[in-house]
Amino acid sequence: MEIFSMVLSLLSGVALFLFGMSLMGDGLKQVAGNKLEAFLYKMTNTPLKGVALGTGVTSVIQSSSATTVMVIGFVNSGMMKLKQAIGIIMGANIGTSITGWILCLSYIEGSNGIAKILSSATIAAVVAVIGTIMRMICKRTTHKNIGNIMLGFAILMTGMQTMSGAVTPLRESKVFIDMLTMFSNPIAGILVGIAFTAVLQSASATVGVLQALSVTGILTFSSAFPIILGIGVGASCPVLVSAIGANKNGKRTALVYLLNDTFGMLIWSIGFYTINAFVHFDFLDNIMSPVSIALLNTVFRLVTVCVLFPFINKLEKLVCWLVKDSAEELEDEADFDLLEERLLAYPALAIGQCHRAMSGMAKKLRKNVNRAMNLLNEYQQSKFDKVQKKEDLIDKYESRLGDYLIKLTKHEMNTAQTRQVSLYLHTINDFERIGDHASYIAYMSSDMHENKTQFSEDAWDELNVVMEAVREEINLTCKAFLENDKEMAQRVAPLGMVITTLCDELKMRHVERMSSGGCGLEEGTVFTDILNSFNRIAAHCASAMVALMNSDKENMDTHIHDSKVYPSDSAEYKTYLNEYNQKYEIKKDGEHMRSMEPEEVE
Repeated sequence: MEIFSMVLSLLSGVALFLFGMSLMGDGLKQVAGNKLEAFLYKMTNTPLKGVALGTGVTSVIQSSSATTVMVIGFVNSGMMKLKQAIGIIMGANIGTSITGWILCLSYIEGSNGIAKILSSATIAAVVAVIGTIMRMICKRTTHKNIGNIMLGFAILMTGMQTMSGAVTPLRESKVFIDMLTMFSNPIAGILVGIAFTAVLQSASATVGVLQALSVTGILTFSSAFPIILGIGVGASCPVLVSAIGANKNGKRTALVYLLNDTFGMLIWSIGFYTINAFVHFDFLDNIMSPVSIALLNTVFRLVTVCVLFPFINKLEKLVCWLVKDSAEELEDEADFDLLEERLLAYPALAIGQCHRAMSGMAKKLRKNVNRAMNLLNEYQQSKFDKVQKKEDLIDKYESRLGDYLIKLTKHEMNTAQTRQVSLYLHTINDFERIGDHASYIAYMSSDMHENKTQFSEDAWDELNVVMEAVREEINLTCKAFLENDKEMAQRVAPLGMVITTLCDELKMRHVERMSSGGCGLEEGTVFTDILNSFNRIAAHCASAMVALMNSDKENMDTHIHDSKVYPSDSAEYKTYLNEYNQKYEIKKDGEHMRSMEPEEVE
């Protein structure tokens, strides 16, 4: 029964740990956005700065695992590059040794428990109180999200404490203590250090146990050293757990933590024990004290980082080789390689590279809109997940292209180049907003699937007609941009007006069905939300194409308002408007236009 209780407590700690990590990561994304990305790039633009940041952060929160978990979240969300994360993780390995020195205060007579004030439990409690106050009292969304970050951190730390607390009785077990003291054999000692730390889920906790044992005078250097070598590898367990569900870069970041400590263990064990075989060190039988344990732990971690620091690039290549990208992922990232900063000094080349990258963005956007609309007719969880994954990629396009184009504006350009850059800045914003609405349509599909929401046959027929019009508009928009075809672009605005008119008409028809009992209130709300998203997609497509058509004008207005999206003063506009009105007409009395088959997308 005692073992069952211990396992249950351990699992509850894991659950709290994962929930806290998720809450904290979501809060960071809501609060920081691009500002946090800029800060992290600034603070970690060199490996040395990354090591310093990792050391500082971990010294404060007293957990290399928690620091690494946060970094995994940053890398997973695309706010930090893998190479930047490696430096922070190395610094975290140094910072976590500070806990051992803080614990030494408890062994100083008259300290009055100073270590308790600086403990992770106290920090978590204070952060939780502040986070709760901000979450409940503050009115601004930003402040509430900061409260969520603090609560997530507190829950994460509480989860780690719960995991450690679940196995606390093992510290009092004579059998367990004997296991620590009997293994002077290096291999056995390393395995004990790995296993013990993996169970406690904390390198600091294992160091604390060693310090407690050292007070008894039974712990020698030969017993303590191999255990300390294994501690880092064992501490990677919660980090590896945190990478469950992360993307490949997130998994690579977790693997960096494991490899960093594994290489440190191998370098020290092979080097130290090989030399000892010839020299026979006299201090192996020296009795360890809490201070000497803390010193040994710090020196081990510091020297490991110094040895591995020059090989950060090699370490990055190794984890990328171990966790390989698929062909699709390599294709997704290839467009970002086009945005070479050395080309900024040559605006004509840089603008050409931007167009190539935006072409990739347009193609992925077109597929994602079609993919999202297909979910309305046939929901599949795997396809929903792919829509959200590609939406994150589209957001990344907008961020990376926006940053690159803003940098380009600081260089000298002629009038035509300036107009082109303005057009691209306007277009990527419209593309990103279209992607947001595609994501929202996918969420609507998910809600309909979970709630078993069903529209009437008339509602489905009408919705399919609008979807077909949206498919044509997004296809026209992307093709016109890719080919810089202004004649094709002229078709988008009138088609957008037809879609807007259809959406307004279908809302009224749905209200009539609700009044007659043909549809319920819940179905009506979902139906209206979907139509609103279709309408906004149409408006952003038209906005992008109006900007394209006006890009040759000297005083191009890149801030196109709704009143300018649908210019109805040209003969072409009226011709196309009549054409699309006839093509997508929805007749009354149940005679609906037959919709085409959904476009197949991978």
